[in-house]
Amino acid sequence: MRNTRVGTGIGLVIGVLAVSVPAAVAADTPTGDRAVSISPGNASPGSTVTVSTRACGKETYGKGTSELGGEFHLFAGDSKGELVGQFEVPRGAEPGSDTVTVKCPPRIKLTDTYEVTGRTPSGSVAAGFGSPTDQGTQLAVGSVLLAGAVGGGVIRMRRRTSGAGLRS
Repeated sequence: MRNTRVGTGIGLVIGVLAVSVPAAVAADTPTGDRAVSISPGNASPGSTVTVSTRACGKETYGKGTSELGGEFHLFAGDSKGELVGQFEVPRGAEPGSDTVTVKCPPRIKLTDTYEVTGRTPSGSVAAGFGSPTDQGTQLAVGSVLLAGAVGGGVIRMRRRTSGAGLRS
């Protein structure tokens, strides 16, 4: 019976490892199956988008075009064989997808898309605890609660040690 449980456990571990190996191998590839990498994949108006590719081979220069951002140039990046270029998403761009085309000499043409999200977030997050300028009151209340919890813990520990001595 014990051998059956051990065998089942070993089988489950081997099965999980076998399923996770293809995902780990795919994660090691920086751009996956894509020839063009666009970062960030979800850009907001006014942000800078970086485009990189390794598909141009030994070329040290390429041209790119974004439907929203216009033309940009790709130059040699930090890694060997990588070309990198940047452009800015116009501030008035509407949410949706934008197509980027990269051209490398002599006849390489690559196309990929990314998403343009709504406006860029600004300001603090309203979480229901009042305005962010009223932090002094929040800190005072939090300190009182924390001190009460510590005091309650000390009293409980003192009672336990006193009660333990009486039972002996």
